Amino acid sequence: MKYNVREEAGYTVVELAGDVDLSCSPDARKQILQCLDGKNNLLVDLASVSYIDSSGVASLVEGFQTAKKKNLKFGLIGVSAAAMSVLQLARLDKVFPIHATIADRIQADN
Repeated sequence: MKYNVREEAGYTVVELAGDVDLSCSPDARKQILQCLDGKNNLLVDLASVSYIDSSGVASLVEGFQTAKKKNLKFGLIGVSAAAMSVLQLARLDKVFPIHATIADRIQADN
């Protein structure tokens, strides 16, 4: 898994790429929670994720719950087909705010 963190339009964006599985989900979790510690609204970009397992999904759920406790916005953008199928299987596509792009998310915020 590779990741990149950037700021855009009032959000911290964590871009994840490759396989988000048991071996690297602790890194994903660490990045997500670290960004939320900075009191920033967070979007996780899953456009380049080729595989995500339950440990990766758990990292997203923990980020979502942490953001909610801190009254911060959290969402997923650009979710790849591979990641979306896992989220749909777990019915989390109905829980997470999911948007195609950051612009779509910003428009939904307004």
